[in-house]
Amino acid sequence: MPDALFESSLSSLSLRTRGKVRDIYDVDEGHMLIVTTDRLSAFDVVLPQPIPGKGEVLTRVANFWFGRTRNLLPNHLAGIPLEQVVTNATERSRLGDRAIVVKRLKPLPVEAIVRGYLIGSGWKDYQKTGAVCGMALPEGLRLADKLSEAIYTPSTKAAIGEHDENIDFAATEKLLGAELAARIRDLSLRIYTEAAAYALERGIIIADTKFEFGLDGQGILHLIDEVLTPDSSRFWPANQYQPGISPPSFDKQFVRDYLETLDWNKTPPGPELPEEIITRTAEKYAEAERLLTR
Repeated sequence: MPDALFESSLSSLSLRTRGKVRDIYDVDEGHMLIVTTDRLSAFDVVLPQPIPGKGEVLTRVANFWFGRTRNLLPNHLAGIPLEQVVTNATERSRLGDRAIVVKRLKPLPVEAIVRGYLIGSGWKDYQKTGAVCGMALPEGLRLADKLSEAIYTPSTKAAIGEHDENIDFAATEKLLGAELAARIRDLSLRIYTEAAAYALERGIIIADTKFEFGLDGQGILHLIDEVLTPDSSRFWPANQYQPGISPPSFDKQFVRDYLETLDWNKTPPGPELPEEIITRTAEKYAEAERLLTR
């Protein structure tokens, strides 16, 4: 197992914020450094133990997808080598593949969620109303059923410790303006659809995912944060998929399923994970990367 990094510490840069998974440092007026640590959050609670190698997997997988989507729109990668920003060789070595230099952009207050299968909160909404985020679906669908076409179900971008809220498309038009809201919806559906087809050829079903976007000083739209990783998406092994049951996964749903067996009220502090759960979770992340990028 690789070494784990629960929290980064850089002597040459000023820490801007420490999120549930990412540590962000100021580089200069136009750039930031994002370190994707091995922390794991579940039910919006950061668990006390890291998943070794997870941050490196997430960073490499996101960078892989940034490369595949750059023909559609620019992304936040600045193309600046890490050694130009983190000059201390020991600190740089500790980061491994977890750190990227990004452009400083204005994040938009919407999470662009695309669902290709009926699972999670979408399934719960469907059971109650027959719809997901106000979008009516056919009667009689089962848990984990594939939808006839992917649907766009945005949510608000909540502050750390708070929960995102599902919103309808009209609400995104009020937040972003009709033109930008439509462009984000259309791009999100296209990226998901093309990526899901690519992943399926390699044995992974991308059940759903979320994208985030930002604007530069000229108002140019960029893809930001992370893209189609096991943290921002539900990855299922295609050879074990069966409608009507919750499929096994490559992502942190594995940890969520374990936590659901505990007597825990889903508020901090999070419970300790058994070594077996940590090891198997790390293996799932690594397998997802291997299948997607081989």
